[in-house]
Amino acid sequence: MNSYLKHYINGAWVESDGGTVHHVINPATEAACTEITLGTQADVDKAVAAARAAFDGWSQTTVAERAALLTRIIEEYKARMPDLAKAVSEEMGAPIGFASAAQVPAGLGHFISTLKALNDFPFEERLGRARVVHEALGVVAMITPWNWPLNQITAKVAPAIAAGDTIVLKPSEEAPGCAMILAEILDKAGVPAGVFNLVNGDGPGVGAALSSHRDVDMVSFTGSTRAGIAVAQAAAATVKRVHQELGGKAPNLVLEGADLQAVLPPTLMGVLANSGQSCIAPTRLLVHTSQTAGAVAVAKAVFEATTVGDPAEMGMHIGPVVNKAQFDKIQGLIQSAIDEGATLVTGGVGRPDGRNSGYYIKPTLFADVTPDMKIAQEETFGPVATITSYGTLEEGIRIANDTPYGLSATISGDPALAAKVAPKLRAGLVTINGWSPDGNAPFGGYKQSGNGRENGKYGLTDFMEVKTIVGEPA
Repeated sequence: MNSYLKHYINGAWVESDGGTVHHVINPATEAACTEITLGTQADVDKAVAAARAAFDGWSQTTVAERAALLTRIIEEYKARMPDLAKAVSEEMGAPIGFASAAQVPAGLGHFISTLKALNDFPFEERLGRARVVHEALGVVAMITPWNWPLNQITAKVAPAIAAGDTIVLKPSEEAPGCAMILAEILDKAGVPAGVFNLVNGDGPGVGAALSSHRDVDMVSFTGSTRAGIAVAQAAAATVKRVHQELGGKAPNLVLEGADLQAVLPPTLMGVLANSGQSCIAPTRLLVHTSQTAGAVAVAKAVFEATTVGDPAEMGMHIGPVVNKAQFDKIQGLIQSAIDEGATLVTGGVGRPDGRNSGYYIKPTLFADVTPDMKIAQEETFGPVATITSYGTLEEGIRIANDTPYGLSATISGDPALAAKVAPKLRAGLVTINGWSPDGNAPFGGYKQSGNGRENGKYGLTDFMEVKTIVGEPA
C-alpha cells in the first residue's frame, strides 16, 4: 500500500485538518493500492492562503529565474520517471510499458515545450501610444482527471509556473500517486514555498471549495462536461477566469476512396490506446457506403488482434478501465447499442475470456450505427468504436459535426482533400491520418468541449493577464 496521507502546503507536507482517508483501488486486482486523505475546506483555505502570500514575490521574478526553475524540474522529473510510471500503472490501469512510453513522457513534454515557449514569448508590444504587457494572473486552482494524469497536471502546472502564477492542485482521487511524486519533484527542484500546493480530495469537497474560493483568480479544470458545468457555476459568483478542457466524441471521417488498410489501423489505435480512455479517441468511424463492408473487415481484424492483459506486465496489450463506475457505464452503453439495433461485429458485454475479476472491457466494434443512437452521442471512454455509413461528403461532414462536443476530429484518406474538409469540422483539433495532437500547438475544444487552450505559447498566454499602459514617458 502506497501511503500519501499528507497534503503539500507552503513547501511542507502537512496533516489534513479534519480530512478522511480514501483508498485508491487497483483496477486490475480490485484491491486497494494507495491511500490518501480527502481534504477539507480548512485545508483548501490554508493552501490558497499560502499561494496568495507567495504570489507577490513569485510574480515579480524574471523570465530567466523561471526558466532556470523549469530546467531543474525537467532534470528531477527525468530521474523519477520509473516511479511515476509505476504509480500510473497501479492506480489507473495503464500497462507499465504504455505508462513508461506514453503517459509519463507526455508530462515531461509539457515542461519542455513550456520552457521553449517561455524563452520565446513576447511579453510586451507597442500599439500606438500604448504598451501592452503580459503579466502573472494570480492564484490558479487546478482540478485534473485520472485518464492521462501527468499529461493534464503538467499542461497546467508548467505554464502557470512559467507565467509567474501560484498554484493549488487537486489531482484526481482515482490516480493521485503520480501527483504526489510530482510534488516531491517540484520540492526537490526548489520551487519556492507557496508557489505550488497540493490538496487531495474529491470534486464535491475540495473541487467545489477551490472553484468558489474568493482568493482564487482562475480555475483550470479538465474532466467531464457535466463536472465542468458545476465548476463554472461555482466560479461565477467570484467572476474568476474559468479554463476548461471537457468531454469529446471525436469522429473519424473516412474519405471515399481511402486506402482502408493503410489509414484505419493507425487511427483505430486512438480508440484502443489507454483502453479508450482518451478524450480525443476517434471512436465514430464515418465511412462512405461503398466502403462500409471493407471498413468493417479492417476494423474487426484490428480489434480482434488487440489483447487485454495485466497492466503490471510488459507487452502491447491494453489494460482495464479505471474503476467499477466506468466499467458499468461502458457495459451499459454496449448493451444500449445492442438494444437499439446496431450490429455487434466483435466484443460485447462482459469481461474478456479468462478474466473473472478486474475492470477489463472487451475491445468492441459496432456497425450499422445511426447518429441518433446513444452510443453515437455519449462519450464511451472505453475500447469501443462504431461505424456509421454516409452517402455524400456533405452528409459525412454533417454527421461528424452532429454532437454537442467539439474537442477533436480525425480525417482519414487523401491529405489534399482532407485539408479542404478540415475547416468544415467544428473541433479544436483536426488530425489527418493520425489521432495525436502536437504538444507545441494549442489544444482545446469548441462547443461543450470547453474553452481556453493548453500547450506551448497558447497555454502560456491563457495563464496570464494582459495590461495596457498609456502615457508612459518616451
